[in-house]
Amino acid sequence: MKKSNPQKVEVADIFRQYDYLLGPMPVRHRKAIQAIKNCRTGALGGHLLKCGSCDYKKQAYNSCRSRFCPKCGYASRAEWVQKRKEELLPCPYFHVVFTLPSELRAVIRYNQKISYNILIKAASDTVKQVAKNNLSVNVGLIAVLHTWSQTLIDHPHVHCIVPGGGLSANKKKWKAFKEDYLLPTRVLAEVFRAKFLEAFELAFNKGDLNFTGQIECLKAQGSFKDILINCSGKGFNVYCEKPFSGPEQILNYLGQYTHRVGISNYRIIKLENEKVYFKYRDPEDPKKKKVMVLAVKEFMRRFLLHILPKGFSRIRHFGILASRFKKININIIRGLVNIAQTVTDDLQKTWQQILEDTLGIKLDHCPKCEEGVLKTDFVRRAFYDTA
Repeated sequence: MKKSNPQKVEVADIFRQYDYLLGPMPVRHRKAIQAIKNCRTGALGGHLLKCGSCDYKKQAYNSCRSRFCPKCGYASRAEWVQKRKEELLPCPYFHVVFTLPSELRAVIRYNQKISYNILIKAASDTVKQVAKNNLSVNVGLIAVLHTWSQTLIDHPHVHCIVPGGGLSANKKKWKAFKEDYLLPTRVLAEVFRAKFLEAFELAFNKGDLNFTGQIECLKAQGSFKDILINCSGKGFNVYCEKPFSGPEQILNYLGQYTHRVGISNYRIIKLENEKVYFKYRDPEDPKKKKVMVLAVKEFMRRFLLHILPKGFSRIRHFGILASRFKKININIIRGLVNIAQTVTDDLQKTWQQILEDTLGIKLDHCPKCEEGVLKTDFVRRAFYDTA
């Protein structure tokens, strides 16, 4: 007798059953939880799809489109990656990661918006300054904030994709870097540490940092200064790697962090006895996936650590790739190296077309006859029978 597979557990299932354990929480957390619980259910309404060639019908529910939902965001991610590929410059690309010491995590946890802004700015300014000092050119980069580890603890760091080339100040010369070398990582780490600690101390002196709860004891200037002094001797790690298979590979890799939440549903193994079992990758043993077991309340608490402040932009462009001047600069660079391709405004595509172009998945084709096209038969604001 064939053994049936256990029902797959999702993040939404955990919150539906146990969110009452969390108690009071920020409004943005409550809204994110509600969106995740309602995603692709009758609560958000839906539509009936009908094949034009056979009798196949399919009921489809609407997505919540929250950037914190494990089910949503793939079409946006595919579109983002495709647009970045159309903007590639004639040079190698490098993957650079800026990481903070663990001693700062508690303060950052209670001051997310200002801390994340300082982190992203310090990382981008570091790359631009070191390139300007060492190579006398203006460079560009795309920075993506990543706040979690594989075990969902708060681990803020910034992933950057940096073109291996720069534009002169008068924009009349393009200088490509070496194929296997960007900038000295030791210098990057030292400059990054100085910039972050200086900005963090300035925020404290201006009274912009909040010291409540577990970090109330750091409100005294001496206590906070001790942390900064301690961190000044710590390693602000900077990792720099050139992708082996070209810039497309790093764009696909970085795309995993652009429209993603702390944990994907496929990593959750089971929910049993008020405990969540999920797979994770240990940095000390990356070839072997391990299983972590957390109480549901702790799992939800860790998940909510990564709900960003309202309106916070996780993806940012800097230098010659800054959004305001990006198209102009890219076209100038391509003109300098005699590449005819130019960057123009993209035509709007539906999410079905994006998935078909990137993965070859035709979601509007009938799975029964494989010839007809699924079209919306009717739309409802809400389905009350969600069985």
